[in-house]
Amino acid sequence: MITKLFPSATLVLVFLGATSFAQTSSYDFLITNAHIVDGTGAPWFSGDIGVSGDRIVAMGDLHGAIAKQHIDAHGLVASPGFIDVQGQSECNLLVDGRAASKITQGVTTEITGEGVSIAPVNDRVIAEDLRDRAKKYGVALDWRSLDEYFVHLERARPAINLGTFVGAGGLRTYVIGKDDRPVTAAELEQMRQLLAQGMEQGAFGVSSALQYVPSRFASTDELVELAKVARSYGGVYFTHQRSEADQIFSSLDEVFEIAQRANISTTIWHLKTSYPENFGKMPEILKRIQAARASGIDVAASVYPYNRASNDLIACFPSWIAEVGTDKMLARLNDPAQRARAKKEMDQPSSVWENLWLGSGGGKGILLIQVLNPDLRKYEGMNLDEIGKEIGKDPKDAAMDIAVADRGNSSVVISIMQDADVRLAVSNPLVTYGSDSEEHAEDGPLSKTKAHPRSFGTFTRVLAEYVRAEHTMTLEEAVRKMTSQAASRAGITDRGILRPGMMADITIFDPATVQDKATYNDPLHYSVGVQDVFVNGRPVVLDGKITDERPGRGLRGPGYKHTP
Repeated sequence: MITKLFPSATLVLVFLGATSFAQTSSYDFLITNAHIVDGTGAPWFSGDIGVSGDRIVAMGDLHGAIAKQHIDAHGLVASPGFIDVQGQSECNLLVDGRAASKITQGVTTEITGEGVSIAPVNDRVIAEDLRDRAKKYGVALDWRSLDEYFVHLERARPAINLGTFVGAGGLRTYVIGKDDRPVTAAELEQMRQLLAQGMEQGAFGVSSALQYVPSRFASTDELVELAKVARSYGGVYFTHQRSEADQIFSSLDEVFEIAQRANISTTIWHLKTSYPENFGKMPEILKRIQAARASGIDVAASVYPYNRASNDLIACFPSWIAEVGTDKMLARLNDPAQRARAKKEMDQPSSVWENLWLGSGGGKGILLIQVLNPDLRKYEGMNLDEIGKEIGKDPKDAAMDIAVADRGNSSVVISIMQDADVRLAVSNPLVTYGSDSEEHAEDGPLSKTKAHPRSFGTFTRVLAEYVRAEHTMTLEEAVRKMTSQAASRAGITDRGILRPGMMADITIFDPATVQDKATYNDPLHYSVGVQDVFVNGRPVVLDGKITDERPGRGLRGPGYKHTP
């Protein structure tokens, strides 16, 4: 293919030289007068883009061409659609297919499946991880395999594309539940077979979330064996590593070991240095990742551009609370002796579990943002200290009472990072972007709860804060990290670059005005400055307004074997 024979700048000249053929062509959409930032990192150039069907078919000087619809992008940037390598919208897209908070910041594709994935699932996985949320929104849980989920997804008509990993934690729950024990040889083989089935049905690889139950019970050897299966299908490994705090250097060593032993492309999700005692360690972390790459290990990372994280409320409790499953968790939190033990451990440093409560500075650093139980909604937007005062209880007791009343489904925002570390990670050439957040909206069923602002502003914040305001990287570099680099890390081959023959996922924005508007206290606000967004050749945002188009698709990975 020509894309393998010529560098990006030469490609532009090749297609510019061929525009005399294109000038008499007819397109569905013709984007003219754009500053084209093609996703490769090359300098922008002026030009036009012709779209027919779901593909880009021409680029260059197309001033004589005919089109059904013209878009004058004078003064605007046209780039590949942004790829969120850690979206969480696999369920929310079944509720509201608009993906409104994502498309209004230029996102056209999500990759999801952090540790626990949408498929494969059995009754146990559904009961533990999906049923409560599905019941709240009236979603029919009518799939068990990834093939069946994609049928449901495309029936729901999403505005964005979605691909997924198979979560190693979900495989554990599927096979043995949430018990703290090693897998047997037979159980591991069953997990391997389930993963192989997922890869053949289109998963992009395998993922882990090693801070949480049950993924934290997996040994390095277990993860290596699963990664080898994914690698045999051309897949990749993404991980929420075992520690982002006091054990971060040994955690990095495990990431490197898995990548090396399985010979698999590996990406660390939401790279961070958590808790005050670890602030300032980001330069050393980035240095170690670069050293690993220099030694031949294919490892990189993603990040979101905020100094606060988000998590399930139950992650603020000692990890033994969540072992075995939801019913056992609720019983422990209702037992006075076990509650007292957990409260004591929450005030102590630990090398066994990531103590988010202590690392956040206690209840004042933990903001409740989402609940399923409507009786608890009055507490959304309050921190745990404030909720404790409201109900007359110790903040830790208040947190545990909420967890019980909400059956462990509550979400929180936690203050655990510093700006300097975030800035370094955001701007590093090896780091791409993932919101680590599901889609939300300003209206409709997904507007009834709070959210982390990253759901609405991850990509626009990078452009506004780090490109325009702080100049920590060029516009071309930021777009490269949002597009072609993201596609490369996930294994997407037909998106992420503006080039004839590629899928027509295109984001058009004003570099002078693009801006995130969501805040921690008032998060439900769309970004501004994104004028037009195309997904598979159809406009989901046009002239700054969300359209009725729903052209998103389920994306399949390299091991996909289509069965009629």
